[in-house]
Amino acid sequence: MSSKVLIVGCIEFATDILCELQKKYSIEYCASRTRQEFIQDCSDKYKDISIIYHSPEAHESLGVFDAEMIQSFPESLKYIVYCGAGYDSIDVDACEQRQIKVSHTPMAVDDGTADIAVILILACCRNMIAASNNLRKGRFRHGLSMGTDVQGKVLGIIGAGGIGKTLAKRMAGFDLKQIQYYNRNRLHKDVEEQYNLTYVDFETLLRTSDIISIHCPHSAQTTHLIDYKEFTYMKKDVIIVNTARGKVINEAALVKALERGQVLAAGLDVFEEEPKVHPGLLTHPRSVLLPHIGTFTRQSQHNMEKLVLDNLVAALEHDTLLTPIPEHRKYFNK
Repeated sequence: MSSKVLIVGCIEFATDILCELQKKYSIEYCASRTRQEFIQDCSDKYKDISIIYHSPEAHESLGVFDAEMIQSFPESLKYIVYCGAGYDSIDVDACEQRQIKVSHTPMAVDDGTADIAVILILACCRNMIAASNNLRKGRFRHGLSMGTDVQGKVLGIIGAGGIGKTLAKRMAGFDLKQIQYYNRNRLHKDVEEQYNLTYVDFETLLRTSDIISIHCPHSAQTTHLIDYKEFTYMKKDVIIVNTARGKVINEAALVKALERGQVLAAGLDVFEEEPKVHPGLLTHPRSVLLPHIGTFTRQSQHNMEKLVLDNLVAALEHDTLLTPIPEHRKYFNK
């Protein structure tokens, strides 16, 4: 296959690896400044590319890789190697129609994102943001609501992939009563034992968890997975944490659950309409909000970029991908 590669976005941390690859392969940065210019360039300037290295920075100027965009890609394009674990900005169905295979970076984000989930759980339990704000206003503990201990709680993990399992490992030292999980597919018994995980169905997890942490990917099936009805199933004073994708939770329903006291606290690193945040979350004293920093460390970013470049080399040299998205694993497990 042709070895022309187009970088759509940027490579900032694994530049040493990129420099070595540029000595061997034809790799260039996308120079298109707007979405329409990029679509036009795909028919002439980039008509021979075989692989796109895609990072989220490109969304600001070029937009998402939706059906319109993917249909404009040249016939020579065979792979999109994406720098991110969540790939909901790429229309997978449109890629299937064009026989374009997609990879992502699931393992490289596990540690950083799980760490943020732990931070959010602890901050929600101990009412840390309100406490810090009180202190800065000179009020010390006056008017501050007490927190709750993590010990003895039931943690429910929705999505026990790499991040969910890493969170379970992190939380094992907090003397929880139980760590339970719900997954599309149940994990092997050995894996459950390794991470001290107990499998339950979705409704049972909602009804019996004191803390719920969300780690499933966003898709049509998981959009508003947590909605008005799901909040009515949950325990009074439940804590909700989301480091996956904002659209998995209906934010309006979450705000209502916070306001009526069904949800004690919410810890969010992701939002439905990033960078916009629901005003009810911004003003609620028991919401802990972070600006999507799950992988916002130099180590995580380097690991992600390195894995994308590893996928790039695998595609160029062996016509395969190391970490294809779940929908495309079937093409490589032969």
